[in-house]
Amino acid sequence: MKKVLVTTDLSKNAKAGLRFAIQLATQSPVALTIFYSYHLMKPTSWSDTAFAVYRKSEAAKNQKKLDQYVNSIYKNKGLVPKNIKCVVKEAIMADSAIREYALNNDFDYICISKRGAGYLNKILGTTTSSLINFSTVPVIVVPQNYRTRSIKNLLYFSDLDNLDKELEKVVAFAHPLGAKVKLLHFNFSSKISYKKSTMEETVNKYPKSSIDLRYIDCDITDSLVSKFNDCAGLLKPAMLIMFTKQNRSFIEKIFYGSKSESYSFSAKIPLLVFNKTA
Repeated sequence: MKKVLVTTDLSKNAKAGLRFAIQLATQSPVALTIFYSYHLMKPTSWSDTAFAVYRKSEAAKNQKKLDQYVNSIYKNKGLVPKNIKCVVKEAIMADSAIREYALNNDFDYICISKRGAGYLNKILGTTTSSLINFSTVPVIVVPQNYRTRSIKNLLYFSDLDNLDKELEKVVAFAHPLGAKVKLLHFNFSSKISYKKSTMEETVNKYPKSSIDLRYIDCDITDSLVSKFNDCAGLLKPAMLIMFTKQNRSFIEKIFYGSKSESYSFSAKIPLLVFNKTA
C-alpha cells in the first residue's frame, strides 16, 4: 500500500491538499498520514520544568485540533476516515520537518496545498517551494481552489531525458488509479524524427491504450507557458506531472507567468513533481 504524507497548517486553504489525498485514496490503496508541525518559543523567564509542562500541554492541544480538522473534512464529504493517521510535531522549520518525517518513514509522496497569486513563493508558499526544490520524496502540489474530481487523465510533460526511468515512475503512479497518461514533449530542434522514434520505442513497453503521445513543434519565439497552458486547457487533465532539476526553470515559469497569464489553467490543477536525481 502506498503511503502519502499530507501536510497542513490547519487553515481553510490547506484543506485542498487533504481533499485531493482523500480522492486519491478512493481510487487506489493508499494510507494517509496528516502531518502538522508547529513551533514553540520558550520565554526567557520560564524554567525548563515549566516549559516542559507547557510543551506537553500544547502537543495535546494541537493533536486535538488536527484530529478535529481532519474529521470535519471527512464528515463534510460524507466519508468515514480509513487508513489514516494524524501526527503533530514541534519543529522550527516546517519544510525541514516534513522532509525529514517523509524520508525517515518511507513515504511514497508528500501532498501539500499551494496558495495565492503573485511570485513563486507567494503562489506556492515558502514551504511548498522548498519541498519542490529539495525533497527527494515526490511532491503533490494542490491548488487551494481544487474541487474533487476523478483522477483519470494525467498530463506528463517530458524533455525526454531519462524518459524510460521517468515513464516507469509515472505509470506506477497512474496504473493503480486506472488513469491514462498523455505524454507531452515540446520540440525545439530538427531531430523530431529521432525523438519520435525514441518516445514510441519507450511507450511501446506499456499497453498502448494507457499512454497517448503528443509532439508539439516549437521555435525560440514561442511562449512555452502559453503553449503549455493551451495544451492543458485542451486536454483538461486531472493532474500534471513533471520532473525537477532540468525542468525546474520551466516549473517556475508556469507558476510565475506574466500578468496576463497569472490565472493560467496549469495553476488550477494538482501537480506531481518528481526529483530527477532521486
